[in-house]
Amino acid sequence: MEPLLVYFSSLSLNTYRFVEKVGMKSARIPLSPKAPELKVQEPYILVCPTYAGNEGEGAVPKQVIRFLNDKNNRQLIRGVMASGSRNFGEYYGYAGTVISKKCSVPFLYTFELMGTPEDVVNVQNGVNKLWVSLKKNQQLMTRTGT
Repeated sequence: MEPLLVYFSSLSLNTYRFVEKVGMKSARIPLSPKAPELKVQEPYILVCPTYAGNEGEGAVPKQVIRFLNDKNNRQLIRGVMASGSRNFGEYYGYAGTVISKKCSVPFLYTFELMGTPEDVVNVQNGVNKLWVSLKKNQQLMTRTGT
């Protein structure tokens, strides 16, 4: 099974552009709350922009919260990456911190806006390395019956 990136992107399309450059299988969380909800059927890594306000409030977009409120979607998350603007200061990429804590998954990477070529390579390498590790763990659990 190849890695799946599930992402949210606003009308700016910064996160969309980054995910496209990474070039992995992906699925987008709908922008409109009226659109049918995304339901995932396999493990994934979440890529989420940060919208940090005062004290980090509102860092995680409502659409992402809605997506993660679905028990099945939440159970299949294996890690999170966050984008943001360095203008947010200490809250740069803060959505990743919030999601990591709430979902008990690793916060894997932070990139600014639509990322740099170096960010793309780092994410490709990191996601592939994580996926190999997850597959090995899954095979071990299958063999030992746990």
